[in-house]
Amino acid sequence: MKNKQLYLPEARGLYHPNNEKDNCGVGFIAHVKKQSSHQITLDALEMLARMDHRGGCGCEANTGDGAGILTNIPHRFFATEIKSLFGVNIEKGRYCVGNVFLPQDNTQRAHCVKLFEEVIEREGQNLIGWRDVPVNADKADVGNTARYSQPVIKQLIIAAADGMDDDSFERTLFIIRKSTSNAIRTDQSLSQALLFYVCSLSTRVIIYKGMLMGSQILDFYTDLAHPEYTTYLAMVHSRFSTNTFPSWDRAQPCRFMSHNGEINTRQGNYNWMRAREGVLESETLGDNLAKALPVIETEVSDSGSFDNVLEFLLMNGRSLQEAVLMMVPEAWQNDDQMSDEKKAFYEYFSNVMEPWDGPASIAFTDGRYIGAVLDRNGL
Repeated sequence: MKNKQLYLPEARGLYHPNNEKDNCGVGFIAHVKKQSSHQITLDALEMLARMDHRGGCGCEANTGDGAGILTNIPHRFFATEIKSLFGVNIEKGRYCVGNVFLPQDNTQRAHCVKLFEEVIEREGQNLIGWRDVPVNADKADVGNTARYSQPVIKQLIIAAADGMDDDSFERTLFIIRKSTSNAIRTDQSLSQALLFYVCSLSTRVIIYKGMLMGSQILDFYTDLAHPEYTTYLAMVHSRFSTNTFPSWDRAQPCRFMSHNGEINTRQGNYNWMRAREGVLESETLGDNLAKALPVIETEVSDSGSFDNVLEFLLMNGRSLQEAVLMMVPEAWQNDDQMSDEKKAFYEYFSNVMEPWDGPASIAFTDGRYIGAVLDRNGL
């Protein structure tokens, strides 16, 4: 069975969907003392709107290549929503809210939802329910091309099982997402043109994105305008899909990073990760390791490939800082100013992971830390 390519054209001539790359605008804002406010949300969206020139648009001036925002999960906002919709009181950090793109077709959408819920039950977590994400395409003046391909956007709310610590719950959410995506990707009864994509599924961060321009995000996703939508960090991204195709799922931020530039070594990085999968072991994931494979999903761009590997490293217990430096090392070999300890760090990990090279700037976050890194040549 062919891999589902999520509304992208099939391989033809010199084009192949696996070669999708981006050239974009990226930025973030954070409060260093972790004080949440709605103003940070608005400031991040203002930053995003001012990066419209860094994003691309299609044959219509109001259909963007993609844009989005990542924030902390605003607990007060969602606690009120969940109580109103489901009559459930939830504890901060003990639940997740995930944004999910689902097929337009009612039958296929119901089948995807059923598969998702079966995996949640099998992994022993508590499904609270699905919330329809309020959107306003008219107010945002979204173009017809984006409207035609727009998925049904819902939020999946899951509560942690009793006795499960926060990190274990986060890893279980990772396994739920990977297992569901794998099941849908290989389901013979589902269309090849299926649009199913989990933007985020986490207790810490949530991502609102789409085939939009940066200036359309606030008007399209009305949640973001609510005064209780507060955050202490926000990452934004405006996509320019260069010689590739815009789509709802390939808008960024990705789940842990945003990327401007190109990963020129993507195919080699992909091949090496696939080659290692047969000998991987994980004390953290244990018997669930097989459910997390393949590490790099076949339908993602160079940015998505990087994000897949970063997520895999984080879910196996590495810190955000360590994982990023493993993947994007500095030019350390001939740097006389670098300490011996830092050189030893890079030398050790050069035997573990090949560098993800290319002219790139990458912003990254796990909801607790946020930062940015340039490629080793500083391009």
